[in-house]
Amino acid sequence: MIPGAAVIDASVAIKWVIEEEGSLQALTLRQSRLFAPDIWCSECANVLWKSYQRQSLTLEEAAAAAALLESADIKIISSRPLMERAVRMAVEIGHPVYDCVYVLAAIDLDMPLVTADERLQAKAANITPIIALKTLRP
Repeated sequence: MIPGAAVIDASVAIKWVIEEEGSLQALTLRQSRLFAPDIWCSECANVLWKSYQRQSLTLEEAAAAAALLESADIKIISSRPLMERAVRMAVEIGHPVYDCVYVLAAIDLDMPLVTADERLQAKAANITPIIALKTLRP
């Protein structure tokens, strides 16, 4: 079932511009109201840079993908008020702070988090509703 509104992380959005496993499921989310913390922008851009470094994208393709993501209909929220809680959560669950920011954004917005990151799913499953991207039907 596709949520009416959700927080998404970079592992979902990047599948809109780089065809890979889960891309069809990720595209179905475009009909939902989507939110992401501001770190989403840097994370997506970093994935595009890494794809260029691995020579799976040209510079032109990476730049075009970045432009598409810049124009995506995603409400960006500030991660600044989440910093202290993100550090505490990261220590508590033993998982990187940047992923904890997504979890906290979902909690604060009272929405599920959609992610393709299986490690994050496992670590945060008892903290907030998480939808595994692979469970969505295209």
